[in-house]
Amino acid sequence: MKNLVYLFLLFGLAFFNACKSDEVNSATEYLVHINSPAANTVKKVGEDLPVKVTFEEQNGGTVHHINVRIFNKVTNAEVYNKPAEAHVHTAASYTFEDNVTLHVAAGDYVLEAKVWGHDDGVAETIEKVAFKVEPQ
Repeated sequence: MKNLVYLFLLFGLAFFNACKSDEVNSATEYLVHINSPAANTVKKVGEDLPVKVTFEEQNGGTVHHINVRIFNKVTNAEVYNKPAEAHVHTAASYTFEDNVTLHVAAGDYVLEAKVWGHDDGVAETIEKVAFKVEPQ
């Protein structure tokens, strides 16, 4: 009888492990396309910077989390970080769009776009574009 209980426990353990989410696996391959701004764009302080980034899962899986941020290349001071909720959970492709008014000091900036799976760091992919902000 004791062996039968152990056998049921073993099958139960195997069953629960088999039921884990298979949405994110080693075949997950994310791509990030920064459509705007273009590399080496030059803007003036106070101008608007259109931001458009497309996040894709190459194999038709789920885009779970995204982040778009802008920071000063020299000081690393962050001036933009969106969306407020990184979990977008959408099938295959997600496009993030915003218009950022550049109330920043003149200098060199980087737009960084990141996508990752269900858990932090899973299949994480990062793309960056540098641009310049000049005085008015």
